[in-house]
Amino acid sequence: MKKIVLLAATSILFAGAASAADLAARPYTKAPVAPVAVYNWTGFYVGINGGGGSARKCWDLTNNAGVPVNPAIDEGCHDATGATAGGQVGYRWQASTWVFGVEAQGNWANFKGSNLNQAPQNLAFRFTDQSRVEAFGLFTGQVGYAVNNVLFYAKGGAAVVNDKYNNLGGGVVVPVGVVFSEGTETRWGGVAGVGIEFGFAPNWSVAAEYDHLFMGTKNVGLNLIPPVAAGPASFHNIRQDVDVGTIRLNYRFGGPVVAKY
Repeated sequence: MKKIVLLAATSILFAGAASAADLAARPYTKAPVAPVAVYNWTGFYVGINGGGGSARKCWDLTNNAGVPVNPAIDEGCHDATGATAGGQVGYRWQASTWVFGVEAQGNWANFKGSNLNQAPQNLAFRFTDQSRVEAFGLFTGQVGYAVNNVLFYAKGGAAVVNDKYNNLGGGVVVPVGVVFSEGTETRWGGVAGVGIEFGFAPNWSVAAEYDHLFMGTKNVGLNLIPPVAAGPASFHNIRQDVDVGTIRLNYRFGGPVVAKY
């Protein structure tokens, strides 16, 4: 009887082992990869900016009260410096890590400076040349390289500047600080700039930007101001370059991120 029980138990043990060996191995399943959020710069944006700038102005007298001056007389140079604030609107589209865009920007400015006129003068007639950049606009294309939510970019295009000029008295005939003549102009030129922008929230970004405006030389007429003076205007070749640095805050419309596996 004991032999029969032992034989039965042994048979059951071997049968269980054989059944376990016949079972197929469980296939290995790799854990799913979580998607990574990647910043997307595509979309329309609007923003504000503020900062400062400096305009280099050099004057040459070409016509004095209707009398041509040839060769022109060097009147000296000065830097017109001050603050600026404005806004921008644009559109960007991203292709892989490259970002392309267009932008229009308009700024109020108060870049102001002066120098004592270097043309031959006497104690009766001494003048100070003064200029002020009152506003400027930029119309540019952009190309940039994105490292997720950090964008390095360059820009270039057209620039327009609104300027005001004064001749101030400083002698016996025209007292110090009295406006003797004045003129205004709107001048077109070119601009080149660089910047770095950081996306700190889903649709918000902040940037630091530097721009150089190539405004060339233009002959500008300054009209005499009655009752201090009367007669034909004087004309001056005025060369101008402008450097501007701004901090910009942008809001972009559209989805902020895309999923990348």
